[in-house]
Amino acid sequence: MGKQKQQVISRFFAPKSKTPSNPSSPSPSSSTPNRSLPNPPTPPPKISATVTFSPSKRLLSSQLSSPNPKPSKLPKLSPHTHNPIPPSLHQKFLHRLLEPSPTLPEPSTSQTPKTKYTPLEQQVVDLKNKYPDVLLMVEVGYKYRFFGEDAEIASRVLGIYAHRDHNFMTASVPTFRLNVHVRRLVSAGYKVGVVKQTETAAIKAHGANRMGPFCRGLSALYTKATLEAAEDMGGEEEGCRGESNYLVCVVEKSVLEKNLECGLESGFDVRIGMVAVEISTGEVVYAEFNDNFMRSGLEAVVLSLLPAELLLGEPLSKQTEKLLLAYAGPASNVRVEHASLECFKDGGALAEVMSLYENMSEYNLADNPKQSTEVAEQGNHRFAIEGILSMPDLAVQALALTIRHLKQFGFERILCLGASFKPFSSNMEMTLSANTLQQLEVLKNSSDGSESGSLLQSMNRTLTIFGSRLLRHWVIHPLCDRNMISARLDAVSEVVESMGSSRALQNIGGLDGEDSDITIVQPEFSYLLSSVLTNLGRSPDIQRGITRIFHQTATPSEFIAVIQAILYAGKQLQQLHIEDEDNSNNLKAKTVRSELLRKLILTVSSSSVIGNAAKLLSTINKEAADEKDLQNLIVITNGQFPEVARARKEVQLSKEKLDSLIDLYRKKLGMRKLEFVSVSGTTHLIELPLDLKVPLSWVKVNSTKKMIRYHPPEVLTALDQLSLANEKLNIACQAAWDSFLKEFSKYYAEFQAAVQALATLDCLHSLATLCRNKNYVLPDFCYDDEPIHICAGRHPVLDTTLQDNFVPNDTNLHADREYCQIVTGPNMGGKSCYIRQVALIAIMAQEVNVAGPRVFYFLSPELLFLEEIFHLVFKCHSIVLWKFALVRLGWFLCTGIISKLHVLDGIYTRMGASDSIQQGRSTFLEELSEASHIIHNCTARSLVIIDELGRGTSTHDGVAIAYATLHHLLQQKRCMVLFVTHYPKIADIRTEFPGSVGAYHVSYLTSHKDMDMEDSKTDHEDVIYLYKLVTGVSERSFGFKVAQLAQLPSSCISRATVMASRLEALLSCRAGNRSKNKWLLEKLLIDNEQKVQENMLETPECFCSGGTGDLEDINNAYKEFFLNLKAAISDDDLARSFQFLNHARSIAKELISRLR
Repeated sequence: MGKQKQQVISRFFAPKSKTPSNPSSPSPSSSTPNRSLPNPPTPPPKISATVTFSPSKRLLSSQLSSPNPKPSKLPKLSPHTHNPIPPSLHQKFLHRLLEPSPTLPEPSTSQTPKTKYTPLEQQVVDLKNKYPDVLLMVEVGYKYRFFGEDAEIASRVLGIYAHRDHNFMTASVPTFRLNVHVRRLVSAGYKVGVVKQTETAAIKAHGANRMGPFCRGLSALYTKATLEAAEDMGGEEEGCRGESNYLVCVVEKSVLEKNLECGLESGFDVRIGMVAVEISTGEVVYAEFNDNFMRSGLEAVVLSLLPAELLLGEPLSKQTEKLLLAYAGPASNVRVEHASLECFKDGGALAEVMSLYENMSEYNLADNPKQSTEVAEQGNHRFAIEGILSMPDLAVQALALTIRHLKQFGFERILCLGASFKPFSSNMEMTLSANTLQQLEVLKNSSDGSESGSLLQSMNRTLTIFGSRLLRHWVIHPLCDRNMISARLDAVSEVVESMGSSRALQNIGGLDGEDSDITIVQPEFSYLLSSVLTNLGRSPDIQRGITRIFHQTATPSEFIAVIQAILYAGKQLQQLHIEDEDNSNNLKAKTVRSELLRKLILTVSSSSVIGNAAKLLSTINKEAADEKDLQNLIVITNGQFPEVARARKEVQLSKEKLDSLIDLYRKKLGMRKLEFVSVSGTTHLIELPLDLKVPLSWVKVNSTKKMIRYHPPEVLTALDQLSLANEKLNIACQAAWDSFLKEFSKYYAEFQAAVQALATLDCLHSLATLCRNKNYVLPDFCYDDEPIHICAGRHPVLDTTLQDNFVPNDTNLHADREYCQIVTGPNMGGKSCYIRQVALIAIMAQEVNVAGPRVFYFLSPELLFLEEIFHLVFKCHSIVLWKFALVRLGWFLCTGIISKLHVLDGIYTRMGASDSIQQGRSTFLEELSEASHIIHNCTARSLVIIDELGRGTSTHDGVAIAYATLHHLLQQKRCMVLFVTHYPKIADIRTEFPGSVGAYHVSYLTSHKDMDMEDSKTDHEDVIYLYKLVTGVSERSFGFKVAQLAQLPSSCISRATVMASRLEALLSCRAGNRSKNKWLLEKLLIDNEQKVQENMLETPECFCSGGTGDLEDINNAYKEFFLNLKAAISDDDLARSFQFLNHARSIAKELISRLR
């Protein structure tokens, strides 16, 4: 900096070079002979980077350097001589300093010196070139450092300080906070790579690289989808939660390219293949399906899985990419990566997958030659390969892309050894659409997108993290198989029964002795199950734990915690003696009756699981694992781990050799009691007085006022050898630990099944707890020809919020009778709540329990019409007294309620109003797209709920579309329908489907003072909503009451009331005139038709040209004339009526012209 500044300032004092001068004004320098000056050193390209000016000087600089300077003012004159004042020395200096170099050549790029990097910076540059899309954290001493742009990102996301060091910006974090900062960076959507030193100081000192920097390499990659399975990131660190983190790969192909006709007829334009991998649990979900232009199927997959990372197989259509990128918006922090499918043409995808299985088989044979027979018997993963071959083509392509993506993380083994492949949808489970998940608020509420207030949150009583994940899958995939539903019902019923019969803790275990008359008291099943699940809830996430063990990323303490938790659960459940009951022919009563429960308990408590868990734990030293002592971690038995044994022996010999040196120094110094001392971590020091002379080769380490501590050369050499032996032992122990974790793969499937059984037990216990705490009843599933009956159904979420204030409603549907309910009523009267609760009850029922209370208050429908209710309500004007009046006028029921339901294959919804501007969808397009999805996918065994269809367009179009949609569902699909509308005209569809459609409305009460007014439909009266569903059509919506709640200005509401009165009067007048005109027209038609026929028979020749007439043409003309006249009078649309009249007029003119 100083040298550059000197070069710049020296330009002012250097002699000027010869420049062309004006001949009219010669200068003294022109007489100086022209000399060739030596080439000056190349100045810095930007002078402004070397000199800093004050604000006033910067202003002068901008004026001098501006391309279009303003006209300069006249020079300042001297007050005495009136001559221009010569510029000062400072001004000359500034002008000379700021003027550009006149003839200096531009430095060529080829001569520009290269940036000189430090050895560490050169390593960072090489790593960044190799991993350009990775944010690197480089281990340097006791810190992880960021460089360049990575440092700026880390400074912004982590809130740490970044500064310039040599050639790069840099920032750093301490090593012990690695997991915290990695999680924060990954949560922000970045791919983070950790670069660690691949050699220690001791190994480096004895290696060929003793004079160079530490060797470093990328040791781990982290993204949101791989974080929980990666090294040093699992367990109970900050930010670790239990939700799933799927990596979803999506590929597609156009259906229209292959079969244009089929694609148009079916309404699909693409076929989508998908593979979703939960790397931390080993779960793999695949699917292949046709999808329409709105991508409703893909949207359902995304909302069900909620992926943390997307892998897009290019090429993708614009609609698909738009939907996925809209989901992975900036606020979601979902990472998106792109990959090409070009390399997987002509069967390349299947070859990629098969090569992975072949490589894994060869890898296992090479590492375990003794088990070659066992591996050969497995047939090179025959079952897994058969499953792959049965997958659809696009799903195989997505799987191949996923394998290639996971190879960079080292997690591809889970796809061929430990993965549990399953389809996204099957005949055994119901798949809820994206609209159903959103509009029924199954997983998240619609207000802030959180889980609070959702169906999942209201039902979740699980005690473990892995149980909560399984319950989420149950909620969005209710069962469709009657046998599976019955098995789950029996299991929940038995747990509920056990909860009711459990009174106190009984003796757990048996009694010693051989007396057969002594009864062995068994523990209560519900208490035992609850204690096991509670203990597992305090443990780490064992489902992710065993997968991390499989990935060889688990720590020793995590390994012990996971295996101990499984061992504890197995031993506790083994007290139920399920395995003994199955092996014996004992005819006594079984401890657990449900076959599903017995199977789950047997899976967890089998002797194989318990024996293998105990065997694995016996190999690990628990104290060493707690202290992170890697050298003493492995317990060697039966000649296992010979490398560790040799390394330990070498360390022991080095220690003995070092300790034996003390005898040598005792003899040299003549001090019999001399001992090695250790100070501040420095060992094997010889502490001597100040006045004692020692050999010059002894190294002084530290001293005090009275003593000096030395390291003799022999001790230094022995310490160096001991350090090297310890490093070799650490390497051998790490290799032994990795080998031990790799051996766990043969137990992985068994432990995975045990953990899955524990998760299922947790879900069943959760449902039983919900039934007991909320007085829910278990449903009775009837056959399709039997009626559906829900007695006193409640909304499961609002019932928790409102508690006793919630008004229950009954629901009765029958496939052969009334299978459609048209629900009308006032705004905010409870219509949407009623149809939502029916859908949620159906979901809960096929998941096992239904929202039906055992005890509730019930108001007789007949009492709604009693006069004393109105007097009592409007006399007290109190909500509390109103409820008290309802209870006093009703009666109290305390009985078990039976709910009968069908096994549904789908639940479809169309509710609410919203648009999607990013995807180019208007509100009305969203409505009709949802209705189209329902029409194309529902069956006779589906439940359809539609709320306010057709309100996104004009009234006539909306009514027509809503009517036509409902007509199609009733005639073509014959599915159960709950149809909410504010169009009373739609209720007229009952005439076309007598007995199949019922009209209902949510009841309300109005005050007496306004009931007798002439304009009784002005919505001015006092209204009380009863939220009770009764028969009949409601002609009123009380929209002005909602306007008052929304605090619209009273002037607006008054004017709207007047306008509503006028419109209603006009419609009433039209209706009266229409009825009169209809009667007159029918009479006129009858009379005129008779006269026309008589006249045509009498004088047919008057209507024909040339004296011959065509009676058939004349008859058709008269019929068409009267039909147009009838349509003009009966149509409500004025424009259409005018068209009909014009048509009738033209026909009349033609008839008159023929008469002439």
